[in-house]
Amino acid sequence: MRILFFVAFLLTQSVFGQYEILSERDRATLKDEILADRFNNLLPELMDRAGIDMWILISREYNEDPVMRTMLPAKWLNARRRTILVFYRDAANGTIDKLAVARYNVGENIQSAWNKEEEPDQWKALVRLIKERNPEKIGINTSDYFGIADGLVKTDYEGLLGALPPEEEAKLVSAEKLAISWIETRTEMEMELYNTLVQITHDIIAEAFSRKVITPGVTTSDDVVWWMRQKVTDLGLETWFHPTVDIQRSDEALKSHIESFSNGYKDKTIMPGDLLHCDFGITYIGLNTDCQQHAYVLQEGETEVPSYLADAFKLGNRLQDILTGNFVTGRSGNEILLKSLGEAKAEGLRPSIYTHPLGTYGHSSGPTIGMWDSQGGVPVNGDYPLYPNTVYAIELNTTVRIEPWDKDIRVMLEEAGFYGPKGFRYVNKRQEAIIAIPGN
Repeated sequence: MRILFFVAFLLTQSVFGQYEILSERDRATLKDEILADRFNNLLPELMDRAGIDMWILISREYNEDPVMRTMLPAKWLNARRRTILVFYRDAANGTIDKLAVARYNVGENIQSAWNKEEEPDQWKALVRLIKERNPEKIGINTSDYFGIADGLVKTDYEGLLGALPPEEEAKLVSAEKLAISWIETRTEMEMELYNTLVQITHDIIAEAFSRKVITPGVTTSDDVVWWMRQKVTDLGLETWFHPTVDIQRSDEALKSHIESFSNGYKDKTIMPGDLLHCDFGITYIGLNTDCQQHAYVLQEGETEVPSYLADAFKLGNRLQDILTGNFVTGRSGNEILLKSLGEAKAEGLRPSIYTHPLGTYGHSSGPTIGMWDSQGGVPVNGDYPLYPNTVYAIELNTTVRIEPWDKDIRVMLEEAGFYGPKGFRYVNKRQEAIIAIPGN
């Protein structure tokens, strides 16, 4: 019944784009179905892979562990009081216990395992639950380098240590790899939803980069930015970062990376002949997109984007192909980065690659494939290996000499891409040509 309900969601048409943007009620239903699928079908596999048979997450209201936040049901916008989640995997019997040492069931998926009237001390109730199951390893969310996997705060950590007897404390291990895999791994249900997210993202960008929004000589780059923010709100969606719109012109020098990435972009009036670029993403039912595309404002007499800009854009697509062609299971982010940069430079490109995991967080956990200011590799985070069923913001740029402008430009691209058992694919296509905006 649940799967039929899910399919019905995905087939529903809407006036905006190809798919319906669901009501809050229907989003909640879908979110909880996705969570049930992840808990019952994905989590046991991930715990077995990590070699952890018990995973404990502890948070207090409004100070949630980033991993716990992704486990809360639709009607739980925050943890309640102190919420302790316990997952116990019995691989021999093929079972998984999903329990909460809390006063309430955590939705339909996680059952309360604490009767406060019988045992007033929450920590003692946790210890009893641990002893009853006698796990070999107890994973907790601590990590030196992956912030999302480091959600156990000092107070709760000390409370846990103070409650555990020595024989149970000796079983504590970092759940870093388990936490990362939970955050980065996508299910089939989520990938169906992701297709819709990316389509909506592309639709908003296409409308922003059109004469519906832009009147050359009148509209400013900030006007477009705030139009995008308002569009997101009007559709009942959210964004996880403030969008940007920047302009490259024939008579202005190319900004350095540090100026572009640290100082932001000044508000400018959009004029014919401008090469526009946006960075934009949305949040919808627990997933995020991150997209960068280009548009060009046609000058008088022009009917299409000039060939020298169109050709430059193709080099950006070529860099994408080089990068994604190096996605191989088990290969680290740094290996993918350095191999891709080497191949791109051998073809005469001037590349910069800074691709990141994408999913329940925008800048998510998993292998970091370069940073704009770390093109030689990223210690630790870049050493993490590539796993199947993961999503990435394929983010990069290549610098191209434009002779008619007598200057360099930067082709900056970003699209959601999925790496699965059959290799790499874009979640829902990619930009392959600069959008042309009529100048008059």
